[in-house]
Amino acid sequence: MLAYLVLLLAVLSRLLPSFFHATTLSYGAWNFTAVGGGLLFFGSRLQSSPGAPTWRTGLKLASAVAALMATDYYLTVFAYQYPFHLRGYIVTWLWYALVCLLGMEILPKPTILRVVAGVLASATSFFLLSNFVVWAAGLMYPHTLAGLTTCYFAAIPFYRNDLISTAITAGALFGLPALAAKIAETLHTAHDNNLPLA
Repeated sequence: MLAYLVLLLAVLSRLLPSFFHATTLSYGAWNFTAVGGGLLFFGSRLQSSPGAPTWRTGLKLASAVAALMATDYYLTVFAYQYPFHLRGYIVTWLWYALVCLLGMEILPKPTILRVVAGVLASATSFFLLSNFVVWAAGLMYPHTLAGLTTCYFAAIPFYRNDLISTAITAGALFGLPALAAKIAETLHTAHDNNLPLA
């Protein structure tokens, strides 16, 4: 249940700016969402319990990707009022699934190093993939090495914000439960040993 609440947070982090009439340019420049961290967390909860059918994992993964696909469609058509071209989103939708699978693979038992690796891998892979597609399929940059380099340099502010927002989201989602467990363990130990709490 918590994983779906986090997924809802990720969706809302993309939708709310459009609800408050943020312009496409200011929202794009902001690029501060809970999507990367939310998908890592959702993926970390994808493992089915022992003996459960494996199709349930696939169904959960598909539900997360479908929610974000619907978000992309809504934002493109209704919030930004652009025509919707399926081919422009295929790489992004595959990325959603891959980040969930990354979370499932490395974060069922999170450590600081694994969370940092997940954050770097998710934000960096989106930066590299999405901007390569912008360069390869678009007309904004010449189809040369210099054009590709320019495309990546122009996207650095977006990458920075995505990296920061993913780190904050993942840090909170994985760190707060660990902190709460540590506090509970300390309180339990103090209670068992009749130690003062302060």
